[in-house]
Amino acid sequence: MLRVSTDKTELEVDMIHAFLADESSWARGIPRQVVERSIEHSLCFGGFIDGRQVAFARVITDCSTFANLVDVFVLPAHRGQGHSKRLMAAVMAHPDLQGLRRFTLATGDAHALYAPFGFTPPLKPATLMERYFPGLYESRSDERPQR
Repeated sequence: MLRVSTDKTELEVDMIHAFLADESSWARGIPRQVVERSIEHSLCFGGFIDGRQVAFARVITDCSTFANLVDVFVLPAHRGQGHSKRLMAAVMAHPDLQGLRRFTLATGDAHALYAPFGFTPPLKPATLMERYFPGLYESRSDERPQR
């Protein structure tokens, strides 16, 4: 059974960085220092089986009005066992994420995971704007420290 914790001292930062930098479609090439800083300034959820981290989710929030869910993943060897649903249930039940006016996320392929938790396409998409730099970390690969 997946155990979910928000204790950042339990997070396996090496594994999180390796997945994001090498396997994710959204943060490929991300420097470790950026991952560390993002964890430091976010509400993080680690999913653990037998003491080993197999899942992760991060929420950027002011804990009052807004939250943005990012970096959600389950390691490939542990997918298809309901871990992403348990991880999302823990995220949605967290006391700091109750009563928010807006809770956002971006996904290209996991709509079926998020819809049961109340996520829908934006009601007024014309009101949303963004600055988006896909491939940002890959373009800086020459600046990446060696692992």
